[in-house]
Formats: sequence, structure tokens, C-alpha cells
Amino acid sequence: AGGGGGGSTALDLAPLLDGNNSDEQSDSESNSKANGKTSSGSSKELRSQREEAEAAVFVKKVGSALFYGISSFMITVVNKTVLTSYHFPSFLFLSLGQLTASIVVLGAGKRLKLVSYPPLQRSTFAKIFPLPLIFGFNMIFGLGGTKALSLPMFAALRRFSILMTMLLELKILGVRPTTAVQISVYAMIGGALIAASDDLSFNMQGYTYVMITNALTASNGVFVKKKLDTSEIGKYGLMFYNSLFMFLPALLLNYVTGDLDAALNFESWNNPSFVVQFLLSCVMGFILSYSTILCTQFNSALTTTIVGCLKNICVTYLGMFIGGDYVFSWLNCIGINISVLASLLYTYVTFRRKQAPDKQTHLPNTRGENV
Repeated sequence: AGGGGGGSTALDLAPLLDGNNSDEQSDSESNSKANGKTSSGSSKELRSQREEAEAAVFVKKVGSALFYGISSFMITVVNKTVLTSYHFPSFLFLSLGQLTASIVVLGAGKRLKLVSYPPLQRSTFAKIFPLPLIFGFNMIFGLGGTKALSLPMFAALRRFSILMTMLLELKILGVRPTTAVQISVYAMIGGALIAASDDLSFNMQGYTYVMITNALTASNGVFVKKKLDTSEIGKYGLMFYNSLFMFLPALLLNYVTGDLDAALNFESWNNPSFVVQFLLSCVMGFILSYSTILCTQFNSALTTTIVGCLKNICVTYLGMFIGGDYVFSWLNCIGINISVLASLLYTYVTFRRKQAPDKQTHLPNTRGENV
């Protein structure tokens, strides 16, 4: 009887146990479906956030590059007008004016709490060295080359800075450019060499100044990128202290060479048009420094260098009419246009937005980003 009762109990409980198991299974299936929907929704949300972040980064890259290109274009034209059209006697004094403008603007900006950077300390110079020297001499020799050469030839020769930057990035930052970037760079250099081979207004001093500027531009871009990555001074601090540390050496150089007297005794200081152009050049020097650092921060040193050369597309053709010192020849013109087309190729290769992530090659144990 007991066995029968037990068997009956077992029979009675079996459907209940099966029912409970089925409920548990259905609950488990419901939970897994809900989890599947949740994970699917979260993955879509993450994907959307990632796309928004990539779009924001892309806008910053392109925006900073455009800002730098426009600034570089404007200051080149203004400098050429001041030094050649108005025959201002001293590019050294003009560089002193640009340093002064940077110090005044950033100093006032810090007092008004529009910008911030660390206060001057004993270790500040050591932290940013050798940037002040590179920055100051780059400005001086760049203005010297602008004065000595026609703008089309100046623009063509400046493309040598791209090759120098590419080599320095590889050496110091460990950045290896893609094959397409290398091809566009070599084409730019080839066009510049063709143009230089038939430059009818050849000026050895101007060529020397530009080649020194190229080396300094390459060094400046690479070291700015390195200091922004490793130093707590920040972009405003780099701009302010670069100008501050180079002000006295630039003033001394102006005095020793006699450029200070020549500039102060210049007869066009009573010409409002010249004064506006001179002040615009000084302020644009600050804006150019800011846009250079911004572009380097969001892109790479090589990109900053080539955007600077890319704006020379406009400078090249306008320069045939501005300053009045360009001498036309077919070979020179062909070389300049080859260099311009190669600049456009680089722009396409660098700034096109790819659907798939880049397959970039990093050197082992290095820092930096690929171009």
C-alpha cells in the first residue's frame, strides 16, 4: 500500500515537476532573447557612438588643416606685399614684430582667462628646448626667403621640407608613411627640381634661406608633435614661451645687423596702407603659430608640412602677379604644375574618409601616429 501510495505520488508529481522545468526553460529562453535584444541594442548604440566620435575626429583633422592652410596662405601674401611691394628693408624687424604680437596676445589672453598655460619656471626652457631656437630661426629665414625669391619659386622649393619631415618622422616619431604618400611626396620634389632647373630669376641667397627654412620647418613640426605628446605646457604655453625666449635674441640680431635703425627710419611709416599691412603681418604671425600647432596636434607633422605647401597652389599662381619678380619659362612652369598636382594627390590620399580602417605599419617600440 505504501509502495502504491509512493508510486501514485510519483505519478502525481511528475507532471508538476515537468511543468516547473518547462517554466524554467521558457523563462530561460525569454531571458536569453531579452539579453540578445539588449546586447544587440547596446552594440548598435556603441557603433553609433563610435561613428560619431570618428566623425568628430575627422572634422577636427580637416578643420585644423583648413585653418592652417588659410592662415599660411594669408601671411605669405601679406609678407610678400610688405617686403617686396612696399620695399620694407628688414625681414628681421618683421619677425621681431611677429614675436611681439604673439607675446602680447597670449599674455593678454591669459590675464583675461581666455587661455591658460603654466607659469614661467626655471625648467620651462629645458622642457621645450630646442623648439624656441627652431621656431625663431624658422620665422627669420622664412621671411628672408620670401623677400629674396618670387612666390612661385619660393612655393616650389618649400616642398623639400616635406621630404625632410617624412624622414624626421620616421627617425624620431617612428611614423612610416604609406606608399601612396611617398609617391606624392617624391612627385612634388621632382616637380620642384624641374622648376628650379630653369629658374631665370635665380637667387643663391634666397635658395639658401629656403633650404634652411625647410630643415627648420621639418624639425619644428616633429618636435611640436613630440612636445605636445610628452609635455604638460600645452599648445598655448609652447607658443608663448617660444616667442618669449626668442624675443631678446631677435632684438639683438636686429641691432647688430643695423636692421633696427633701417626699419625705424623707413619712409612709409606715415602711409596708413603700409602700417595696416605691417600690423596684419604681425598678428598673422601669431595666428599662423596657433594654427600650425593645432594642425600638428590633430594630424601629424608631415600633414602640417604638406598642407602648408598645398596652400602654395594659390600662392603659386597669385605670385605670378604679386610682387612683380616672377620670370616665366615653360620648363619652370611645367615643374611648378607637376608639384601642384602632386600636392593635390597627397591631399586626396590623406584626407579621404575611408570606410575600412587603415592598414598602417608601426615601427616597434615607437610613438606617434601613421600618416
